[in-house]
Amino acid sequence: MTPEILPTTYVNWLVVASFVVSALGAYVALTAARFMRDRRGRVSRLNALLAGVALGGVGIWSMHFLGMLAWDAGLALGYRLGETLLSLLIAVGVSALALGYMAAGSFTARRVLVAGPLAGLGVAAMHFIGMASVRFGGFLQWDAGLVALAVGIAVVAATAALWLAFGPGQRIPRTASALVMAAAVCTMHYTGMAAADVVCTTADRAAKIPGLLYGDELAMLVVAVALSAAVVIAADLMVQRFTRAAAVR
Repeated sequence: MTPEILPTTYVNWLVVASFVVSALGAYVALTAARFMRDRRGRVSRLNALLAGVALGGVGIWSMHFLGMLAWDAGLALGYRLGETLLSLLIAVGVSALALGYMAAGSFTARRVLVAGPLAGLGVAAMHFIGMASVRFGGFLQWDAGLVALAVGIAVVAATAALWLAFGPGQRIPRTASALVMAAAVCTMHYTGMAAADVVCTTADRAAKIPGLLYGDELAMLVVAVALSAAVVIAADLMVQRFTRAAAVR
């Protein structure tokens, strides 16, 4: 059949849910970042990794695939497991590096100007690798200008979020930075989605390609990752609070 560009719509409540999940993940990550340095000033690799799991695994990766579940192109969209998991590893790894670098020394403009673009580029890399996992009866056609805009949004907003998170102040800046980070992730995601046209080349739009993750399976994977990360991080933070309280006594 003649290739046809399909119109796309979004499920509104899933779009809202994606922002909420992103903000919660960012807030937990920035809270966990307080425990990265021990009394000798050394950065705990475990705590940096857990903060990366909160930001990358929940705030970025889970948000992305919730946003994908909200995306309706009028045909069966499947996801390759390999690229889907690779995007998760990249999101967690880059987030851990950026937060660990911020926590490794005193707050300076130079430090945030290194970590911010690193985090923003990590968000962008995760997004487009996640998009590379998509398979259907056709292909995606990209608008290079919107792709560049999406990457720029991620870098600028992530830098602003880390500036707020690690600069002067306590709870209010952390809450604000979590909202800014969520806005960065979501704005980048939906701008990146706007850059992709769905070109259909099959007459059977409901046909599924064997061996891929579809709606329910993808939703189960997202929930499993988010819940597992939440349990592990909550347990770690609780243990560290008790440990520090005992040390004070």
